[in-house]
Amino acid sequence: MLRELERAVPATAFILFVGIWIVVMALVLSLVRLTIKMGMLAAILLVAGFFFFVSLTEPMQVPDGRSTDAIVALTGGKARIGEAVKLLADGKAKQMLITGVNPSTRAKELERLVPKGRELFKCCIDLGREAQNTAGNALETADWARKRKIRSLIVVTSSYHMPRALAELARELPGVEIFPHAVQPRSFASSQWWKDRNVLTLIVKEYLKYIPALAELYASRVGIDVRLNPASVASNQPR
Repeated sequence: MLRELERAVPATAFILFVGIWIVVMALVLSLVRLTIKMGMLAAILLVAGFFFFVSLTEPMQVPDGRSTDAIVALTGGKARIGEAVKLLADGKAKQMLITGVNPSTRAKELERLVPKGRELFKCCIDLGREAQNTAGNALETADWARKRKIRSLIVVTSSYHMPRALAELARELPGVEIFPHAVQPRSFASSQWWKDRNVLTLIVKEYLKYIPALAELYASRVGIDVRLNPASVASNQPR
């Protein structure tokens, strides 16, 4: 009897090992299938999100008759500043901030970009020189707006940049009504973005930056402070 038990032990151990191996492999295969499905779902959502993002990059204008407390122009192109100053001259607001101005850029250089620039810059336009990226633009704008008790704001930037700019500004200025005024660069045609490699690359890069900015915005709505795109500001500039 003892000998029979001794002979049965190895067989039992083998069967147990095989059983455990089968269970482990089944779990591994299930995990692999789940990972593949989740990856496919993530890819589908990423692609769908990209096309939705492209739809947000169309030119936008402030409705006729709409006026606000202020205008903010994000640097990055001459057309942005020119369009923002034109809105100011048309009475869309009485004050304006140009955020992200290079510390070495003089006000006179910007004045020459627009008609009546000297008059408007003297009375109604402030230059923000701290911001070095879009998140920094939002912080700089929020600081400027709070000091002036701004409750409504027109945002002027390039069309492809507008979605991320709005997300960053909405995060920093939750109580301010924001109106987008998107300027479309001459080299950018959103209806044919797939035909131009440079434009396509620009949109993809901007989309990948927009995702974390949007995540930060929604996180802030539920009281979670997340900084996936840290603000970059020039520390040597006075506030």
